[in-house]
Amino acid sequence: MTKKSADEQTYKTSDIALAAYLKLKGLKLVQCSRDGKFQFVFEDPENQAEDLALEFVNSDIRKYDDEIRSLKKVIYSKK
Repeated sequence: MTKKSADEQTYKTSDIALAAYLKLKGLKLVQCSRDGKFQFVFEDPENQAEDLALEFVNSDIRKYDDEIRSLKKVIYSKK
């Protein structure tokens, strides 16, 4: 889940891989909370988070994250 809050100029996501990418790209993490699942809140005064989120979806970093998840499934399915 991702969400842009125009009034606060923040960007929220529960996707840990996207949150890591946003930090890598220089956005400042201002809050991390857990209400059932984690939520990461970033300062986004220049309104760049949505563009970065699209960049992330098409990046090799996203492919890497998908492969990590796939390998974890293999590991945890073995008994």
